[in-house]
Amino acid sequence: MAPRIPFFSSSFVHRRLKDSGPSLFFFVPTCLAFTTCVFIFFYISSTSNILSIHLNETHLHVRPPIQLSSISSPPSTSSSRPVTIKIPHQQGQPLDAPRLHFLEPAQVLLGDETTSYMLVNDSDSQEAANTSLPADDQLAKATEASSLSANDEDEAPDQEDQNDPLPEPEEIRQQGRHEGNNVDGFDVFHDKALFQQEYKEMNKSLKIFVYPHKRNDPFANVLLPVNDEPGGNYASESYFKKALFKSHFITENPLEADLFYLPFSIASLRHDKRVGVGGIQGFVRDYIRDISKNYPYWNRTGGADHFYVACHSVGRSAMEKATEVKLNAIQVVCSSSYFLPGYVAHKDASVPQIWPRKGNPPIRPPSKREKLAFFAGAMNSRVREFLVQVWKNDAEISVHRSRLKTPYSEALLGSKFCIHAKGFEVNTARIGDALYYGCVPVILADHYDLPFADIINWNSFSVVMSTVDIPILKKVLLQEINSSNYLKLQSSVMEVQKHFQWHDVPVDYDAFHMVMFELWLRRSHLSLAIN
Repeated sequence: MAPRIPFFSSSFVHRRLKDSGPSLFFFVPTCLAFTTCVFIFFYISSTSNILSIHLNETHLHVRPPIQLSSISSPPSTSSSRPVTIKIPHQQGQPLDAPRLHFLEPAQVLLGDETTSYMLVNDSDSQEAANTSLPADDQLAKATEASSLSANDEDEAPDQEDQNDPLPEPEEIRQQGRHEGNNVDGFDVFHDKALFQQEYKEMNKSLKIFVYPHKRNDPFANVLLPVNDEPGGNYASESYFKKALFKSHFITENPLEADLFYLPFSIASLRHDKRVGVGGIQGFVRDYIRDISKNYPYWNRTGGADHFYVACHSVGRSAMEKATEVKLNAIQVVCSSSYFLPGYVAHKDASVPQIWPRKGNPPIRPPSKREKLAFFAGAMNSRVREFLVQVWKNDAEISVHRSRLKTPYSEALLGSKFCIHAKGFEVNTARIGDALYYGCVPVILADHYDLPFADIINWNSFSVVMSTVDIPILKKVLLQEINSSNYLKLQSSVMEVQKHFQWHDVPVDYDAFHMVMFELWLRRSHLSLAIN
C-alpha cells in the first residue's frame, strides 16, 4: 500500500488544482494587487503629509501689502534659515534686484558670488533695493466733484444732489486702514508703486505705428478717427482711436515702434452698407492680406506685435476668416469672456464699455443712498430673468424688467450697490454707469475678464459674484459686507472713477492711458532687425 500513497496524493492535488484553476487565476492577482495597494498607502502616509488634515489651516490668509512709507529697514533674517537659489549669471552683468521676489530669506548665487536677500513682497522689494519712486499726487488725490452735464440717455440730477458734499473719510481712517483706499488691507492697485514706475516709463518710451491711410481712401470712415463726438454704448472704440491719433505715442517710424495698430473700426464696418455684419470677416481678411504684402512688419512676427480695438459684440466673430489675427494679435475688446474661444486671456485685453458723459461725476454721500441695490434692463439673458424672478418683490433690492420711466441717473445715485447682470454678452455699460455715479458695482457675469484686471484690484471697489449665488445676494450685501467695508468700497469707487472716463484730449490715468498700459504690458521685449 505504501507505493500507492504518493500516487494517490499527486492525483488528488492534480485534480484539485484542475478543479480550482479558474478561481486561483482570479484570486492570486487580486491578493497581489491588494497587498501592493496596502504597501503604497503605508509608504505615502509615512513619508508625506498629503493625508494630514489640519483643522486650523483650512483658510488662506493673505497679509496686506506693506506700505513703502512704513518700511525703515529690511526685515531681519535671523529667525529663518536662508534658501539658496542659483541663477545663471555672467560676470559683469548687473542683477535687477527689484525683480526678485521671495517669501523667505534667500541667497542668490551669481556665478561665484553670493548675495543675500530678504524680500517679503513687491513693496518690500522696492525698498530693499533702495529704489525711490516719486509719489503721484494726482493718483492719490480724491476725485473732485462739480455739476453733471447729462447726455441724451440720463437726465441731470436735482441741484441738491449735485451739491452733496463728499463725506469726510474720517470714519474710514478710524478703522485703521492703510494709506490708499482698500478693503481688508487690499489697495485698489495690485502694486501701486510698481504701476507708477511702469506708467512713467510707458509715457516716456512706448511707440505705436499706425498703418497710414489718406482722407480720400474709400474706407476712410472705417480706418480714420471720426469727426463727430463718439456716442452710444460702443463709444469706447471711437474714443480710443481719436485719443491715440492725438497722443505722443504715435510714431511715423515703424522701426522704432513697439506695437502696430490695425485701425479698422468694427462698429463702423457694421453700419457701412458696403460691408455690413456679413462682410466684416472678409474685410478684415483682405486688410491683413494687403498690409502683409505692402509692409514687412506683420510677417516678421505673424502679427504678434499688432493690435486692434473693438467694442461691439460682432467683433468677437470678425476674425473668423483671419485666424492669425485671433491667435496672434492683441485683441483689445469689450466682449472679453474667457469662456469663448475667440478671446485669449493674458494675450488679449479688456476695454471697458463706457457711455460717454460730459463733466465731472456728481457726488452723493453713502448716508443719502437709501436703496440697497438697483438693476434695470431688457430681459435678454437667463441671468437677468433669474435676477428679476428672485428679487422682483423685494423692498430693498430694486429690479426692473425694462428701462425706467424715471431718471436712470437718480436710481444710480440713490443706491448703495448697482447690479451689472450679463445680457447678450458679459459686458455692458452698467459698470461704467455705476462708477460714474459713485455706486458700488455688483458684477453677475461669469467668465468676464474684467477691464484693467492686470492693474487694479476689483475686489477693492466692487462685489464680484457667481450667477448661481443670486438667491443669496441680499445676504451678501447686508451681512457679508458690513457698513465699514461698504464705506471702504464706496471710497475706492471714487478713487477709480477717473480710470473709467474718456476725454477728447487724453488725461493722465484716464481710460485711454489705462488701455495703453495694458498694451505696454503686452508689448514684445524682442526687437527684430529688418533689412
